[in-house]
Amino acid sequence: MTEQVNLTGQLKHYFGFDSFKGDQEAIIRNLMSGNDTFVLMPTGGGKSLCYQLPSLIMEGTAIVISPLIALMKNQVDVINGLSESDGVAHYLNSSLNKSAIEKVKNDILNGTTKLLYVAPESLTKEDNVEFLKTVKISFYAIDEAHCISEWGHDFRPEYRRIRPIINEIGVAPVIALTATATDKVRTDIKKNLGIMDAKEFKSSFNRPNLYYEVRQKNKDIDRQIIMFIRQHKGKSGIIYCLSRKKVEELAEVLKANEIKAAPYHAGLDSATRSQTQDDFLMERIDVIVATIAFGMGIDKPDVRFVIHYDIPKSLEGYYQETGRAGRDGGEGICIAFYARKDLRKLEKFMENKPVAEQDIGRQLLQETAAYAESSVCRRKMLLHYFGEEYHEENCHNCDNCLHPTEKFEAKDALLVVLESVAAVKENFRQEYIIDFVKGRATDDIVSHKHDELEEFGAGEDMDAKVWNPVIRQALIAGYLKKDVENYGLLKLTAAGKRFIKNPESFMIVADKEFSDDFDGAPLNEHNTGALDSTLYAILKDLRKTVAKKHKLPPYVIFQDISLEQMATMYPVDMQELQNIQGVGAGKARRYGKEFCKLINKYCEENLIERPEELRVRTVAKKSVLKVSIIQSIDRQIDLDDLAEAKGLDFSELLDEIEAIVYSGTKLNIDYFIEEVVDDDHVDDIYDYFMESDTDDLNVAQDELGEDYNEDEIRLVRIKFLSEQAN
Repeated sequence: MTEQVNLTGQLKHYFGFDSFKGDQEAIIRNLMSGNDTFVLMPTGGGKSLCYQLPSLIMEGTAIVISPLIALMKNQVDVINGLSESDGVAHYLNSSLNKSAIEKVKNDILNGTTKLLYVAPESLTKEDNVEFLKTVKISFYAIDEAHCISEWGHDFRPEYRRIRPIINEIGVAPVIALTATATDKVRTDIKKNLGIMDAKEFKSSFNRPNLYYEVRQKNKDIDRQIIMFIRQHKGKSGIIYCLSRKKVEELAEVLKANEIKAAPYHAGLDSATRSQTQDDFLMERIDVIVATIAFGMGIDKPDVRFVIHYDIPKSLEGYYQETGRAGRDGGEGICIAFYARKDLRKLEKFMENKPVAEQDIGRQLLQETAAYAESSVCRRKMLLHYFGEEYHEENCHNCDNCLHPTEKFEAKDALLVVLESVAAVKENFRQEYIIDFVKGRATDDIVSHKHDELEEFGAGEDMDAKVWNPVIRQALIAGYLKKDVENYGLLKLTAAGKRFIKNPESFMIVADKEFSDDFDGAPLNEHNTGALDSTLYAILKDLRKTVAKKHKLPPYVIFQDISLEQMATMYPVDMQELQNIQGVGAGKARRYGKEFCKLINKYCEENLIERPEELRVRTVAKKSVLKVSIIQSIDRQIDLDDLAEAKGLDFSELLDEIEAIVYSGTKLNIDYFIEEVVDDDHVDDIYDYFMESDTDDLNVAQDELGEDYNEDEIRLVRIKFLSEQAN
């Protein structure tokens, strides 16, 4: 049947394209010959066309099973726009009322409708099943097929029921399509859909136009994002956050900085969501801040950047989301912010899930961490994850390749790892192997009696930081592989066995150091503007003078971090000064005038153009919490009770209170200190801070000695700053 069809002519007729991309024609011919088909094609490769065109040519109605209502609406509009009548494509889902459903059914029965989009939940409804039994089905297309697999990044249990329903409605060829799938997920999809014999079409996952970068996530993240967007003014971008709350907050911050942005998440009503989507497509807004609910099937070819505010739960999710950038082959900048704290947060979210699901989730998180922390070419790592080899040494389009790290010899370390994997019979995961080579007798290792093996602790004299990069890079080099079925077990490859017999040079790069917290310095300091060291020195002198005049230690006037930011951003009036970290309105009024005057004079004398883009307006997202803390302290609420009421641990509450007093607000916590700190201790600590050059806690702890605990030092430091500085 397919031989008589001039597919290129039909493509031109319906879609106006002169030629197919990649495997599109072969996929369509395979499907039209009545064969099951499996398509693995990255976002932007033209997946939809693989079922849209054959549905228009073949007899009957094609059923497309898709997880997202927004996606269906988008695609139905596109198909109906190509044809003269309106009912060629329809969707059936929970958003339709009774009369709309009747219209859909009539159009199908009279042969107008060639393409019917359904959500898996709608497909399984009894009256829909009964109706579809009476219809000639040309084929079934399962879009976003990775949703079938628990190993996919977007598992949906209702996808597991698709095959039994297909058998009930009536058997026809099945085409499964996904933009991201590892070997494990691919096998899962085919098994579940009962299409183990399907012909596979796998396109390359390499998107050479996408630039990948991972940055340390720190307190400066909002500023970095605003500066980045200003440097790419007028370009479209998506910023992904994991929580709805963060989506709302960040969208507000962007809007306050005159960036055309809007939030998008599943908690917003559908009218708002589709309005936002349209505004983005029509370029009335430039930036969408979204949870992962946004972007599937959004056909906007010129998204120029995708930023991950939080590291995603899996590399599949990450790859699919970054894949929405540069679909036209033009510029696509993909930046992810990473701190280990985020990983721990994600692991915590999993605690209520079934054990098997937790296990899978942790494995996926480890892959994400490996990607973020490694200094290897990011393109090479991503492609390796999806089972594709990338042979170039340098892709010239990721942060690791543009700023390469020095390589070092790891032949001996690799040998230790490979021999250890062999010694424990290739039956354990990476963490177990690392404990084993370090000689850590964990309960697990002892219970397997592996602490008695001669290889146990073979690497205990080597640098502990070497093991993760050695194993990660041995996987990429093909000396080790991870067992697909028992996900995560390390196995030796033939090359690994040869290496044991005949070791050779193995050069690797060390992993990047990421801080656990959000306080670390930015990874790429040049991204946040350069510190003017001359001005910094002058500001420190001024601080010393002001401190002397007030008979106070310098840090009470402004902290170092505040001076560093002044020497980077050149604030010249009170409003700008309050954008500096640690400078609230009170502190600005009290000490700010002289500092602004000095900076202004310095800029004029040195012909400095002040970096307009660095002046970022913050939205008082924490101000609600701060105001409530201030009010509670005014009412003399016990701080332990206050911490509990706010869902903070005591140390986090002290962080908040410190931020309040450091920015210049006076707080009186004497009522609490009198209850919990010995009077003599209060006097000693207070006097210490009066004399000291630094407010550093560790230094204070060393000087004061172990009779004084950290909490009491912090409490008295708050009292001291509040009374002396504010």
